[in-house]
Order: sequence, then C-alpha cells, then structure tokens
Amino acid sequence: MLLAGGLARRMGGGDKPMRTIGGRTILERVIARLSPQCSGLILNANGDPARFAAFGLHVVADDVPGFPGPLAGILAALDWTATNRPEIEWVLSAAGDCPFLPRDLVARLHDARARENAQLAVAASGKQSHPVIGLWRVALRNELRHALVVEDLRKIDRWTARYPLATVTWPAEPLDPFFNANTVEDISEAERLAALDEAS
Repeated sequence: MLLAGGLARRMGGGDKPMRTIGGRTILERVIARLSPQCSGLILNANGDPARFAAFGLHVVADDVPGFPGPLAGILAALDWTATNRPEIEWVLSAAGDCPFLPRDLVARLHDARARENAQLAVAASGKQSHPVIGLWRVALRNELRHALVVEDLRKIDRWTARYPLATVTWPAEPLDPFFNANTVEDISEAERLAALDEAS
C-alpha cells in the first residue's frame, strides 16, 4: 500500500508522488520497486481519485476525518484488504514519495517478523527508523481503529510500541533507500541520487 494522503505543505501543496525525477514520476518509481515484491498494490490518497487514474491502482481514502496522519492511511489499507483480499494476512505500507525503496524490502521485513515472532515490522536506515515503511498484520485493524478514533493516537511509533516489533536496517550509504522528497530542494537531490541508483 502506497501512502499518498499527505498535504505536501513543504512543497506548496499538491501530490508529492506526482513530482518528476529523471523523467519519471516518483510514484512510477515506487510502483516499479514494489510491484515485483507484492501480490497487489493500492494507493491511499484523499481527494479526487481520478488524478491517479493513469496508474491503474485502487485508490482508498482515509475514513477517519481530520487528516489524522499515516496511521489513518494504514487503517484504510487494512480495512480494504480485509474486505477485498481476505486471504491476505499482512500489508506493506510505503511512503509514496520514496523513489529508491529496496528491492528486498518485503522479503527482509517478513523474514525478521517471522524470526522474531513479531506482530509488526518496520524499516530503518543508518540510525533512523522509518515507521511509515512497515509490515502490518490485518488482524490488528480493529485495535488500530480504536487507537485512532477513541484514543486520538496519531504517532505511528506510539502505536507500534504496544506490540512485538521487528526493525530491519539497510545501509544509508552510498544511497539511503528511504530518502523521501519533502521539499523542492529534495527534488534536486533526488535527481542526483537517481543517477547513482541507476548506475548501481
């Protein structure tokens, strides 16, 4: 599941995943990275879903009002999966503005989760955790809804702290696979990194 529900305030609004790097949108790059790793992809985005029609993905909006953040997008994906793909137990979430995601992301998260008997798994690089990029158990969706709606909990790491959690770390050099384009300056840096990525 790709999270594209943010407000992109630091870029002056609009959809960050639709910005272009090296002639391709960030979203195209994310889809190309994750499609071989997943049995299907959906996109979490609010507003008119038609703007993403060219990508051919199911677009799922938050159903918790007030832009409560990425946990609402994760909940929307878990609910959609429970209804439409009930055979699936685990959902990967990834930020829609991370163009260089690891090609072994899903495999390594699953391996760590199974090895550590964890309920959740998240990615890290260097010394920084990336809780938006993780593996979520569909069976936890009602507990997540309660945390969001009843407890007004917003921070991902406060919720994940309630469960056995596996953290998988990737090297941040020469290219951080979880680099995300938050600002106009980041887009320029991403152009430079795209050349490195394609050379690797």
